[in-house]
Amino acid sequence: MVLFDRIPMPVAVCDPYGDVRLVNAAFAMEWGTTAGRLKGRAILDLFVPVDAAQVDRIAQAQKARRRSRYTVAVAWRGGDGARRRGELIVDTVSETANRVPDLLVTVRVLDTAVVPDAKPSAPVHPQEARILALLAAGATTARTARETGLTTDGVTYHLRQLSRRWGASNRTELVARAYAEGVLVAGVWPPRLASSEPVDGASEERAGQGAGG
Repeated sequence: MVLFDRIPMPVAVCDPYGDVRLVNAAFAMEWGTTAGRLKGRAILDLFVPVDAAQVDRIAQAQKARRRSRYTVAVAWRGGDGARRRGELIVDTVSETANRVPDLLVTVRVLDTAVVPDAKPSAPVHPQEARILALLAAGATTARTARETGLTTDGVTYHLRQLSRRWGASNRTELVARAYAEGVLVAGVWPPRLASSEPVDGASEERAGQGAGG
């Protein structure tokens, strides 16, 4: 542990799902907190991937039990409040060939204070808007994935991106913000996108209720 803390670059050990198990002193310092407060946090809640495909490659490597090294371009806000751009160097490691690999994550900072803060009124991607509408209709992650043609991990990724962009701490806040930003039409049920028809799933559900009545 002493040697781990002496590594000058921020380093974290994560479980196969990306939850932090252990960080060194440099990692904790980057976030302006203690190592204990970072334990259990999702690494993708701390760092926002620039390209989701890079994360998908790591997930595929874990499923195949491959031990290799991957690089993920990310952006984040450090403990000092400055915006940073850099990359995560991710090594998939395990003690045995049959075990799903853990993640050894090293942070490399490329630039500081060069990534502009996302504006609250930034346009929402059509895929994000549809996810928000389904969320407002009470859809689960699994149902949202089916309706949008994404994987459940893909839906979760988009929700994390929106949460980071809008500073929302949960899904209820995301839905509230979607109405406030005009992504969803206020006072309408089922939830309706501002530029389209009602959400398919919600529309079908309403039609089914009408037929049953």
